[in-house]
Amino acid sequence: MTIQEIMERAKIKETNLAIAWIKDAIHLIQSQGHDSLTTWKVDVVDGVREYALPLDLIKLKSISIKDTNDDRWKKIRRLISEPTVTEDNSP
Repeated sequence: MTIQEIMERAKIKETNLAIAWIKDAIHLIQSQGHDSLTTWKVDVVDGVREYALPLDLIKLKSISIKDTNDDRWKKIRRLISEPTVTEDNSP
């Protein structure tokens, strides 16, 4: 829906007034919504590829792993498909 359509339906002739009302409405909607973000940590076990996720999980925002060499958290990129794994057979 365009601003002009909104102005016609609300019978408003001033564009700046209509834009101000739309911005106020968007701000009100954004301020009323709230996200419940929590951090979930699990120890990584060598050889384990699957971990149980919390039952109340709705959306996974990011995955990070702590690098013990420099003591920093590093994000892991999401993969769309299964990664290609090749073996190194060199001695």
